[in-house]
Amino acid sequence: MNASNRHPRIEWIPASGFQLRKAGVQFDAVRVDGDDGRRAAGLLEHLTGGDPGPIVVEANGRRGVYFLLPPGSTAGRAWPSGAVPFNACHGTVSYVPVPALHRNTWPLTWRCPPPADGRFVHPALLRSTVLALERLLSS
Repeated sequence: MNASNRHPRIEWIPASGFQLRKAGVQFDAVRVDGDDGRRAAGLLEHLTGGDPGPIVVEANGRRGVYFLLPPGSTAGRAWPSGAVPFNACHGTVSYVPVPALHRNTWPLTWRCPPPADGRFVHPALLRSTVLALERLLSS
């Protein structure tokens, strides 16, 4: 445990800047773009008492929000139309940008850094949250 950041040294988190990591190895991910992703992240934070698991946000382009889930957990699920899964199933290869915990990592940053216990975002909770927000915003 690094006392300065209160998080364990996790091998897939770069020491500085950001790097692409192959989905399906250490984690799967789901990306929800723009304000929808930020709303989903905010609701997940609220539902989990501020500790939903690791969430990465990007400040440019799609303004994507990447929710990091346990490896293998996105395959075989019907994700809402606004949620893009990243995994290593069915011959696909996808990569997810991961920022360092500290220093300059623009355009990426941790909205919620990985918890010390190694937990990820819960797939069913994320799916339910995105579905609920889609229904709410479409009515």
